[in-house]
Amino acid sequence: MASIFSRIIAGEIPSYKVAEDERYYAFLDINPLAQGHTLVVPKQEVDYLFDLDDETLAGMMLFAKQVAAKIRREIACKRVAVVVLGLEVPHAHIHLIPINSETDVDFHREKLKLTPEEFREIAERLSK
Repeated sequence: MASIFSRIIAGEIPSYKVAEDERYYAFLDINPLAQGHTLVVPKQEVDYLFDLDDETLAGMMLFAKQVAAKIRREIACKRVAVVVLGLEVPHAHIHLIPINSETDVDFHREKLKLTPEEFREIAERLSK
C-alpha cells in the first residue's frame, strides 16, 4: 500500500505544494511548528532516509537547499532548520522549519493552527 506521501505526490490527497521536480516533492506540513514548515520527500518510496541510494539522497538535499532558500526569503527567520525524524510515515522525508532559536524545533510544543487560506497564501509565496 502506498504511503500517505506517495498518495500526496500522486494527487490522491490534496497538499499545499511548494516545489516539485521529476524526483522530489515539497509541501507544507499540515501540523506546522512555524509558518513555512515544509516537508521534502523523494518521489521514490523508501522508508528510511539513509536507505536512499547516494545519488537520490544527495539530490534530495540539493532540492531541499533550493526550497530552504525560498523559505528564508519569504518567511522572517534567522535560519531554516533541517530535521529528520521519520517514524510517523514510512516514506523518507525531511522537515525544513524556519527558526529564530533552537527551541523552535521542539516537536512537543503546540502546533500552529492555520486556515486553508493561510496555507494557500504561504504555499503561493514559497512556490515563486
